[in-house]
Amino acid sequence: MPRRPSTHVDDPAAVGQRLKEARRAAGLTQRELSFDGCTAAYVSRIEAGARVPSLQILREFGKRLGVSAEYLATGLPDADAVSSEFLEAEVALRLGNEQRAAELYEAAHADADSPEKLARAELGLGRVALRRGDVPQGIALLEHALESGALGPGDASAAANALGRSYAAQSRFEEAFAIFERFLHEAREREDQFDQVRFALLLANAYVDHGDFARAHAAVGEVLDLARQTIDPMLRASLYWSQSRVHLEEGDADRAAEYAQLAVATLRASEQTVEAARALLMVAYIENDRGSPQVALDLLDEAEPTVVAAGEPTEAAMFAVERARALSALGDGTRAIELLLGTVPQLNAAAPRDAARAYAAVADVYRREGDTARALELYELAVEHSPVANRYVAESLSAMAAIYEEQGNAQKALDLLKQALAARAGAPA
Repeated sequence: MPRRPSTHVDDPAAVGQRLKEARRAAGLTQRELSFDGCTAAYVSRIEAGARVPSLQILREFGKRLGVSAEYLATGLPDADAVSSEFLEAEVALRLGNEQRAAELYEAAHADADSPEKLARAELGLGRVALRRGDVPQGIALLEHALESGALGPGDASAAANALGRSYAAQSRFEEAFAIFERFLHEAREREDQFDQVRFALLLANAYVDHGDFARAHAAVGEVLDLARQTIDPMLRASLYWSQSRVHLEEGDADRAAEYAQLAVATLRASEQTVEAARALLMVAYIENDRGSPQVALDLLDEAEPTVVAAGEPTEAAMFAVERARALSALGDGTRAIELLLGTVPQLNAAAPRDAARAYAAVADVYRREGDTARALELYELAVEHSPVANRYVAESLSAMAAIYEEQGNAQKALDLLKQALAARAGAPA
């Protein structure tokens, strides 16, 4: 089942897959495709999804392979289907040059001579705003682009994806549910299997974030067979990932690990190098939870260089947290604390649920190392950052209660235990 066309530059893995297929069809090796400024090793990284090629490199590839740069970037067969201004802006955004992308989208917005171009420019500017951390502005632009009704199906789906995720990250769950359900319904009506799976899994993940595990199971179950049959590895990996998340949040670490490993295996088999490395971070988290710190360390050693090379500070901080948890469990508390000293301030940039989980994990390390004052501060941050009542809130409150009880403050401990019970009871079923 092919991916439906969109005006966006696709994810690095999809760009790499198209490049690999076009190179093989042309009968060229990676070395034969290389040129000054783009070595065979760099071609290999692009094909593995570990690098995003510039527009200039895509055009050079296109000349050698007899395809357009637009096709390599977006999957569109028509070289004229995407205007150069939008293509260049998308590539700039993928390369992390947000300033250049913003300039190009703003110019396209100012010069737009049709509702479609105006909406596409707003979609691009909305994504730039989200990348810069201006979530309210990003949401407003995406909402306006969608409400215009001028976006094509592929761009509308991309906008709904980004908007729904932003709603969920801001704990605006009802709005996230509504937009994912709307696009899931529309995908069913037009029998678009790709978007049916995509939005069902987005909906399931939003339910997990909200703690609605029964509804998450139901959303996954509705597209289970469809997702397993798809040839798109990212969709199949997303299916396994959603199942892993549900089981993890329900406290079933063993089942969570099984599905997470399936996701990793699927990504590796399709050479989705960066995504596989990111998935291994969660597997390491699960292994730490299961009491296997050495396994967690081995996974982190394997995955961290690839993810950190992508230049995402929050992900680097999450790796440090899991490494510190493993080291502390193995008795190397000094190294664990050293790792965490510069990491904690970066956790605020994570999505609220991820930040809550990370703060609780860091608090556990400080508590194990005997710094109960710092542990209490971090448990409080975990509670504050959690968007809904869930097991991280309950476990943090219970840990705080235990510390106060050890300090002889029985009344404070009792109050916190009551709050922990309320958190468990208040978590959506």
